[in-house]
Amino acid sequence: MAAEQGIAAGDRTAAVVAAIADNVGRVIQGKDEVVVLALECLLAEGHLLVEDVPGVGKTTLAKALATSIDASYGRLQFTPDLLPADVVGVSVWNRGAERFEFRAGPVFTNVLVADEINRASPKTQAALLEAMGEGQVTVDNHTYQLEAPFLVMATQNPVEHEGTYPLPESQLDRFLMRISMGYPDKGAELQMLDTHGDHDAVADLRAVVTAADVVAAQAAVRTVHVATSLKAYLVDVADATRHHPRLALPMSPRSTLALLRASRARAAAAGRTYVVPDDFKALAEPVLAHRLLVTPEAQLAGFGPAEALAEAIRSVPVPTGRTR
Repeated sequence: MAAEQGIAAGDRTAAVVAAIADNVGRVIQGKDEVVVLALECLLAEGHLLVEDVPGVGKTTLAKALATSIDASYGRLQFTPDLLPADVVGVSVWNRGAERFEFRAGPVFTNVLVADEINRASPKTQAALLEAMGEGQVTVDNHTYQLEAPFLVMATQNPVEHEGTYPLPESQLDRFLMRISMGYPDKGAELQMLDTHGDHDAVADLRAVVTAADVVAAQAAVRTVHVATSLKAYLVDVADATRHHPRLALPMSPRSTLALLRASRARAAAAGRTYVVPDDFKALAEPVLAHRLLVTPEAQLAGFGPAEALAEAIRSVPVPTGRTR
């Protein structure tokens, strides 16, 4: 009976992913894998950083995903003059009641679109850390819990660095995944002209799942089985990065846990109740690359974290036999 319940939970999770992916696919053409990665990040109870050049659909992806869920969502444009109180809220004196009352900020939502997050000051960026890491906000010694599901989808441009504040490694580590949109192929771009040419197609989207559906799917993800041999494989990959000569900052234990969570979400999204090695490999770069730093010598040689990660993974034998 337990196995049957697990399979049913996996099927329901796959159905939630398929419904949202189909809906988002109406406005994001030719980026099916990017959309699925964003949904896997949501199921793993993580947060997503979308980084790419202007005009490739970062904000559209965030808005389409938020609209597809019957839940609250907000969009916050990060600018240099944005204050922490503009993000989390502020206590205001109520003269009639003779007490301070808390006015909640935009972070009190289910899906928060943080647009161009690197344009805000480090102090304002840090206002999101507690919410992203612990699902709560503390203002004036009072702690307020955020409702589940809670997802921060932040965007930033890798160009136009004037007047921006690069995210420090400690904040990058709060994002479960970092992905890039990339340019569409010719067919997808032609379809995009038909879809977006005369109106905002996102305005036509309607919610296809509820917040409760997403919370149930997140609970199902936590039950996905990971074999002991696969856990050992993941630890061996982490150890390989710690001995890589070109990595100054290798995988941390938090990185290992992040990849485990994301792999469970990928398995559940595919309708499986167990993780396979390909789940780790498919998610290694979006989950881990932004958490690694190469040595200055490697950076000068054009050697990046993704290449070092790939070398570490190749150096570890993949477990064979049954992984269930």
